[in-house]
Amino acid sequence: MAGKLSPSVMCADLLKLYSEIEKLDKLGVEYLHIDFMDNKFVPNITFDTNMVKNMKRPMKNIRRDIHIMAFEPQQFFDNMEISEGDMVSVHLEACEDVHAVLKEIKDRGADPCIAISPDTPVESVSEYLDEVYAVLLMTVYPGFAGQPMAPKSMERLSSLRKLIDESGKDVLIEVDGHVSWDHCSEMRSRGADIFVAGSSSVYGKDYELKDAVEKFYSLVE
Repeated sequence: MAGKLSPSVMCADLLKLYSEIEKLDKLGVEYLHIDFMDNKFVPNITFDTNMVKNMKRPMKNIRRDIHIMAFEPQQFFDNMEISEGDMVSVHLEACEDVHAVLKEIKDRGADPCIAISPDTPVESVSEYLDEVYAVLLMTVYPGFAGQPMAPKSMERLSSLRKLIDESGKDVLIEVDGHVSWDHCSEMRSRGADIFVAGSSSVYGKDYELKDAVEKFYSLVE
């Protein structure tokens, strides 16, 4: 299976948001990465729940990849209209009852995913592998775009891939944070399946969007 792309919409031209989504849809991109922050779990905010909901309107084939960086994320599910076709990541560190939150995502027809920050041991996801579609491995500290990669991220990726493979579970790995041209091929070789691409690659200044997407796919085959 070739690597899949999930461009980070927070790095796009937000004044042309709907047309940006339509472009990505026509280019065959699998996911649109939407960061939601509560200014509590992380010291930042991005889109409100209404914007997260409305991003679905211009989508035909692309799927919402909603990354919720917020305490007790289930409180936002109704307003976001989490439903079939969505992929939803919640942070292990932000949920009082992780199992219950993952179940609620699944009950809504969406694919539940568990996210972990750079300081959280990869082994902590073991008990959730029966319940998730993917593990989102943060390779920067959550909250802000444009950060350098956190130390030992590549080693953590390899360890997570080994953990999942040895479990026998069919669980994907998504990487999020400084997924640059220089890093994405190594990330692929270490076991990443889905790539959150932002300012260090697809939304950098050196390429038009179409050319950047094509280049990215060529590096994560």
